Amino acid sequence: MKIQMFEEAEKCLQCKKPLCQTGCPVHTDIPHVIALFKDRKMEEAGSMLFENNPMSLVCSIVCNHENQCTGHCVLNKKGTPVRFGGLIEGYISDAWLDSGKIECAPRKGIMTAVIGSGPAGITAAVMLYRAGYDVTVFEARSEAGGVPRYAIPDFRLPRSIMDRYCRKLLEMGIRIRTSTTIGGALDIDDLFRDGYQAVFVGTGVWRPKTLGIRGESLADVYYSIDYLAHPDQHKLGDRVAIIGMGNAAMDVARTVIRRGSRHVSLYARRRSSRKATDQETALAQLEGAELVYGKEVVELTAKGPVFRNVILDENDQVVGYREGLELAEADATIISISNGPKNKLVTTTEGLIADEKGLLVVDENGMTSVPGIFAAGDVVTGSKTVVHAVEGAKKAAAAMIRYLDTVSEAAD
Repeated sequence: MKIQMFEEAEKCLQCKKPLCQTGCPVHTDIPHVIALFKDRKMEEAGSMLFENNPMSLVCSIVCNHENQCTGHCVLNKKGTPVRFGGLIEGYISDAWLDSGKIECAPRKGIMTAVIGSGPAGITAAVMLYRAGYDVTVFEARSEAGGVPRYAIPDFRLPRSIMDRYCRKLLEMGIRIRTSTTIGGALDIDDLFRDGYQAVFVGTGVWRPKTLGIRGESLADVYYSIDYLAHPDQHKLGDRVAIIGMGNAAMDVARTVIRRGSRHVSLYARRRSSRKATDQETALAQLEGAELVYGKEVVELTAKGPVFRNVILDENDQVVGYREGLELAEADATIISISNGPKNKLVTTTEGLIADEKGLLVVDENGMTSVPGIFAAGDVVTGSKTVVHAVEGAKKAAAAMIRYLDTVSEAAD
């Protein structure tokens, strides 16, 4: 494996205008990291990756490299791009995470709060602490980690990685308070009352989008985000129907198959309805999942979903419906059509504005409608990838630091 990585590193042309860096949402300086790797400067390479992207190790595993760094490599013209994200970055970040040293500014004696411990929250917490601000992370669940821990299957991203991240945060000096819902017994006003000077919100989107049809409350109907959080707690049976074809739906299909269900089908109206990447789709099919198009679900029953058959033209557009309805027999049905944010923070924080989808409204600096409250990640953009959450959190955290610096100067 090490020989293979050095062979990949040797392929890098050290482009003056690296397209790979352009293709990365957080603009990782890939040529520089590769140069450090080739010079055996692992500590420096790992530090550079973490400082630019605290979730570097996670991104090296779950990013869609084919559409980002690898996909933009100039060597794609020859069909031999440098596999940075899925190979070199992963090796460096994994080796560095447990032992790497993080340089932090002297403590300023100013407290900040981060609500949510997923990619956006972790990124903001690291940036704030490195800038000299004390940080407490509040997490509603029993363990920190957000989407990487609770919504990405362990076979794709081992949950032990998030354990290592939590240890790293605690080692830095960041405090983590789990099993605490802000917007429950405590609200954001309580945080300001207790001395926190600014708050970052990175709570993600954990409310399943519903179909709004008859049968969603039946015993054997589930939502993907709930299923993926605790798959071992569900007994689904041999036949499982999945409504939706996004990446989460593919994760559900592969998880269900691994737990013994032999007939797993995913349903969508049109081929263009499939939002999952080609790679995730291919893996799900390879493992036995069936993709079925031209189906519009109209009801859920104890025997499975009921569909109306859609007539599609050559452009994948709906031009009509076939007569009659069709039951797809299933022991369980899982709905996976997207998620939205919960509304606890909005309903408990005066002046905090959300849009019609429930997403927090922020300005160009990531500040919400309430001064001192910043937000980024899925709670602002809707469901996106880990690296996009990091991208947004970096911008918002940088603005939050500027805001805190101004507040600190005013206090002096």
